[in-house]
Amino acid sequence: MRKPIKAVLVGTAAAALLAPCTINAFAHDEPGRGHTDTRATTLGALGLRSGVRIGTAVDMAALADDAPYRAKAAGEFSSVTPENVMKWEVVEPSRGQYDWKAADELVDFARANGQLVRGHTLLWHNQLPSWLTTGDFTTDQLRAVLRKHITDEARHFKGRIWQWDVVNEAFNDDGTLRDSIWLRKLGPGYIADAFRWAHEADPKAKLFINDYNIEGVNAKSTALYDLVGELRKQHVPIHGVGIQGHLSVQYNAPHDIAENMKRFDDLGLETAITEADVRIPMPSDSTKQEAQAEGYDVLLRGCLLTRKCTDFTVWGFTDKYSWVPGTFEGEGAANLFDENYKAKPAYSALRDDLLLAAGRN
Repeated sequence: MRKPIKAVLVGTAAAALLAPCTINAFAHDEPGRGHTDTRATTLGALGLRSGVRIGTAVDMAALADDAPYRAKAAGEFSSVTPENVMKWEVVEPSRGQYDWKAADELVDFARANGQLVRGHTLLWHNQLPSWLTTGDFTTDQLRAVLRKHITDEARHFKGRIWQWDVVNEAFNDDGTLRDSIWLRKLGPGYIADAFRWAHEADPKAKLFINDYNIEGVNAKSTALYDLVGELRKQHVPIHGVGIQGHLSVQYNAPHDIAENMKRFDDLGLETAITEADVRIPMPSDSTKQEAQAEGYDVLLRGCLLTRKCTDFTVWGFTDKYSWVPGTFEGEGAANLFDENYKAKPAYSALRDDLLLAAGRN
């Protein structure tokens, strides 16, 4: 995702903390468990046996031009997320003029390959069209613009989206709401409104609030926890919390990821790891790749230990098309496969976790 983030990584102590798992700890109520070929060993197939969808964000240019990329995206995962093609600047570059072509192509690709689609994202402070950011809208006009956009996009994909990231990155790291165009013009109630409008447009889609740096218990994740608790009390149709999971091998660990996810579970909300990657200071080496594997491992284990964690999505699967080098100078190699589609230790770590979880279900 195109944004600067303060990343975190779980270390050896966290892995040890999460390692003792009982049979019930890995139990999920997700439909589809037991319906895949037990001989299948892709991450997607193993995830279905464990009750968790394993997905990837998809680069549409790579999907169109790179046959190995397309084959891996189709065969390895059971859900997909658009990296960019459902964002506002792409689908509505001119006011009232929509371009659904690329997004529709991804949805069709997913359907052809038996995959579910996570919609990303209906409301964000970033990647907005210039007509919106430079427009001189009154409060009432901006509210109407936002409602129309959410309604139009959710209706366009009605019945074809499994989960929507309705509101993306609404908080600062200190737990205050982000100073965005939405907060300044519409006030904090814009969050509840966005969920109500999305639900009206597509009542069957699962609606998530999504953010980064909320892997552990901290000021940001607690503020989000308090908000979603209040929204639930107000009967706002919010169904889940997306924990992005952008990590890095040089930062300290959220040792309490499972504890944090359980808080949302106890509210009756679903959870998901939505954008997992673990970046490395370049050049990469075997030691750094083992640390990377540990980061991926702890994220997935946090999900597997949380009863209502429905899915685990990696933000791209090959270093060939990673967003990281263009955003973090001197860092990269953040994905499960290298530039030549060779699996790294991180891939094996996820596969081993899913084999263990599948065997216990």
